[in-house]
Amino acid sequence: MSNPEKQHIPRALIVAVQLDNVSDVEFESSLAELADLAKTLGLEVVGQFTQKRSAFDSTAYMGVGKREEIRQFLESDKADSARLARTDPQAANNPIEFILVDHEISPSQSLNLENEVDCEVMDRTVVILEIFHRNASSHAAKVQVEIARLTYMAPRLREAAKREGPSGRQRSGTGGRGTGQSRAQTDSQKVRDRIAELQKEIDAMEAARDTQRALRLQQSGVSQVALVGYTNAGKSTLMRALTGKEILVANKLFATLDTKVRTLIPPSVPKVLVSDTVGFIKNLPHGLVASFKSTLDEALSASLLLHVIDAGDPGFEAQLAVTDKVLAEIGADVVPRIRVFNKIDYLPDAASEEERTAELEAKYPGCIVLSARREDDIANLHQSIVQVFQKDLIESEIFLPWSAQALRGEIFTSCEVLEERADEEGALFRFRASADVVARLSKLADDK
Repeated sequence: MSNPEKQHIPRALIVAVQLDNVSDVEFESSLAELADLAKTLGLEVVGQFTQKRSAFDSTAYMGVGKREEIRQFLESDKADSARLARTDPQAANNPIEFILVDHEISPSQSLNLENEVDCEVMDRTVVILEIFHRNASSHAAKVQVEIARLTYMAPRLREAAKREGPSGRQRSGTGGRGTGQSRAQTDSQKVRDRIAELQKEIDAMEAARDTQRALRLQQSGVSQVALVGYTNAGKSTLMRALTGKEILVANKLFATLDTKVRTLIPPSVPKVLVSDTVGFIKNLPHGLVASFKSTLDEALSASLLLHVIDAGDPGFEAQLAVTDKVLAEIGADVVPRIRVFNKIDYLPDAASEEERTAELEAKYPGCIVLSARREDDIANLHQSIVQVFQKDLIESEIFLPWSAQALRGEIFTSCEVLEERADEEGALFRFRASADVVARLSKLADDK
């Protein structure tokens, strides 16, 4: 019986330049993150080439000697793969197919590097875009991904047009008059037109979302919490624990692209809605931040942010800074927030957990250290969230005659009822609620 064919996973090399102003810790963290991105994309990273430089090589990102070293390595790998395929096809690897660059590089740098090493080059932005493309499920997310991909592609088409030169131009116009346009220039114009068309669609969807969001928040006593933080910090697991709803939970980067909004469970007064947002990442291209502004807008409309951080990640401080920076870019840095250090249970033992918890609480006063998988921890977080929204509640009373008891259900839904006393004429309710809810209920009661 023959062995089943070996599944060939695309193989890749990581290449990176460490600039003078980048520490070793930052550099290693960035390389590890790119490796995680590659894994999410379904690639097997089989090696890496790094180089310290004061600046990127303007021609092809890395220096000449390092490019030659990479080229020879790829040629050797290709020869080894071919040799093994002849002797033992089942054990043979496919040749390395991709070079992953740990920066966004220019179109000319990418093309020159690709030509020199004879291997497809994907810079960091391309990798992230491809992951976004595969994970987008809603129509809105798919449109946003397409805008980001086309925006990235546009300058590369211009580079192709520049390299094409006069020889690639096509004559146009009556009788062959006119300078004409090259195919790359024509494609570039089509890309710009398509981006404009998609942007109109995004604007229309955002207007509709703004209306839906406003309606949600106009509901009696509704408040909103948004989960923000670095991708893979456990936001989806935390949201599932807080809302009791099935949410996609996957140990990979960018598992969540579409905004989810759920009700905090158990229900509270005021009612609290919890929303998830796309995860942040180091060096997230500005084009992607703009393209996914719709999911980040949930952070802007929230009354409270839960900034979720992986407590066990040695590079969490840099990740925390990335999230703070992106929130500032979209104007959400003014929204009150609670820092939630998640995954404390990933530490090796109870003593390590206690030491880490004490360290974090001392450094970040008011933070909450927890595991999203522990019921007691989630109950404490739930209480903290509710307390934030209840601190501004005011106490009031409303008397409802028996003819106006239809309002009774709304009072119990939107208020914390402290006392209910009934007599022959009706019922008196003593309750706590937000000032706007008190005003609205008082007006409704008067109208009755």
